[in-house]
Amino acid sequence: MLRIAVPNKGVLSEPAAAMLTESGYRQRRSTKDLAVYDPDSDTEFFYLRPRDIAVYVAAGTLDVGITGRDMLLETAPAVGEGAAAVEVMPLGFGRSSFRFAAPLESAIETVAQLAGRRIATAYPVLLQRYLDEQRIAASVVKLDGAVETACRLGVADAVCDVVETGTTLRAAGLHIIGEPVLTSEAILVRRAGAEEIPAVAQLRRRLRGVLVARQYVMLDYDCPNDLLEKATALTPGLEGPTVSPLQTEGWSAVRAMVAQTDTNRVMDELWELGARAILVTSIHACRL
Repeated sequence: MLRIAVPNKGVLSEPAAAMLTESGYRQRRSTKDLAVYDPDSDTEFFYLRPRDIAVYVAAGTLDVGITGRDMLLETAPAVGEGAAAVEVMPLGFGRSSFRFAAPLESAIETVAQLAGRRIATAYPVLLQRYLDEQRIAASVVKLDGAVETACRLGVADAVCDVVETGTTLRAAGLHIIGEPVLTSEAILVRRAGAEEIPAVAQLRRRLRGVLVARQYVMLDYDCPNDLLEKATALTPGLEGPTVSPLQTEGWSAVRAMVAQTDTNRVMDELWELGARAILVTSIHACRL
């Protein structure tokens, strides 16, 4: 039986459950459910705090888990201090960055100016590792939440926190300084050195299929044969487009996968070229 850890709350919870559902796995119906067994895939899901997931996976208690890259690195043990979880694949949601911010009225404008300052964060391990790498001597103030209020309350001179849009920091009178310490997103993790069992390989294929399905659409159109070469250059597909003769002499039907972000541009270019009956359909799932 495959045992998978899933975030029980927070920004990763609903997208993770939705992706697993699209991948064909049964998910919980109530947020009160702590575990769910899917008999069709012989898989059990455990709903845990995102910060704890990498710890359970590293210990071998669970086979794989979905968490944030920032949380994986925050809970990673120091070299030689025990088993660790490692990133298997990114999942394309929950994107954020880990960044420094300081009060607007402060004189802090660069990361180098954080030397000798107090920096509040909910990710002390991740922050300390970065400070050591940059050889910046600063005091790390560990907080469990509401990091953005630390400067206003006088416990820190700057903060280092996960940023999605920056709205919360700006509302607290802070401005972002320097480049991101880390860019994060939801990832699939497993124990370092663990052999990939067939059930995990199947999970990865299913998740990859959902990622591709979200990024592409299926484009169908009719095209005069003398324009096929130019038209298929616009829609090369993955291994190549499917071209079938139409009953109308001199015309063919073409089908190809197109990046979702390019859909309208490609449709316009096909129309101007002379293609007609251009249709777009979504892809629910795929295996490539």
